[in-house]
Amino acid sequence: MTITTAGPYDRSVYPTAAASWEKGRAAGIHDGYDEGYLRGRANAIVARTKATFPFRSIHVLYVVSGKGLPYSPLDEAVITTLQSMTAQVTVTDPRQPVADIAAQLRPNLMLALDGMDLPLEQVAAVRQLGITTAVWLTDDPYYTDMTTKIVTHYDHVFTLEMNCIELYRQLGCSSVHYLPFGAFPTHYFPLSSPVPAKHEISFTGSAYWNRIYFFNPIMPQLTARNIKINGIWWDRLPDYQSYGDKIELGRWMSPNETNDLYNGSKIMINLHRSHQDDSVNNNALKLPAASPNPRTFEICACGTLQLTDTRDDLARFYKPGEEIETYNSQQELLEKIEFYLTHEKERREIALRALERTLREHTYGHRVNQLLSIASP
Repeated sequence: MTITTAGPYDRSVYPTAAASWEKGRAAGIHDGYDEGYLRGRANAIVARTKATFPFRSIHVLYVVSGKGLPYSPLDEAVITTLQSMTAQVTVTDPRQPVADIAAQLRPNLMLALDGMDLPLEQVAAVRQLGITTAVWLTDDPYYTDMTTKIVTHYDHVFTLEMNCIELYRQLGCSSVHYLPFGAFPTHYFPLSSPVPAKHEISFTGSAYWNRIYFFNPIMPQLTARNIKINGIWWDRLPDYQSYGDKIELGRWMSPNETNDLYNGSKIMINLHRSHQDDSVNNNALKLPAASPNPRTFEICACGTLQLTDTRDDLARFYKPGEEIETYNSQQELLEKIEFYLTHEKERREIALRALERTLREHTYGHRVNQLLSIASP
């Protein structure tokens, strides 16, 4: 008896399997071409969009937030950018005798990030030395119960929330400025090669209650896609256990890991926290938030399409429908996810326009240059 064997792709023996293989091969080639085209154009945009900023012969004493993650990457971004723009940067933290350091080194400017852990007597002592002081607030308007107690102690106040400007001016601050964070291209940038883990849609961030209430009804539709969710408190979801490896719980990702997630996702969802959540906020005034969060700029810096909930001041930074996409309901989010996952060209063009706008206007170089133009003596 003769036994005939066939290879795994012998079309005469396995015609259905062969057809499936050919279809999968064609899809793989198409996806590979699309990704290569996107990455090539993204890297061309990075290469040609090089902003330059003036150099200042000043010495900056920089006081870090002192809070570790997720603030330490912000500190790194500010420090590195300051070092590229000024003659000298001395870095210290709120636990150190900041005023003594200032008295010894005589910097031109003391800049504190966040400032909530820096003793006010230290700030006062620095000002008594005749040294200009500035604070860049990181979490407005969510902790205004505390920030309102410190802002009047600085010469210059910078806030990432436009709705806090008038509040601080009413308190007597004479120099208050709107300065959102931006993208730090060392941390967030388009990768040249594919990342190992790829997802259709992703979200990273803490599971504040407004996010739980928003996502919970549509989790079945989201998990039907190749979704990745990362952050703390996501076990608040009623059916958390059923989502398996779709959720990575309780770990802060490094900037490199976050950049990989952004680059490895076709769509990044952005959903801002609520200004009314008393379980985590210290915002007795219930001051609403109008300005986009730092993640808005970081996602755009990677050449990835962003779907974000609408903020009143978003259009100042990106044109909705051209450089970023927005949603106002769960149904609209699902519809736009479906559309952009099936319309590669439209998704790609919006993402690339956002990348170019970010590099042209919204990096830490742009922000720090603006800060120094106001606060440097």
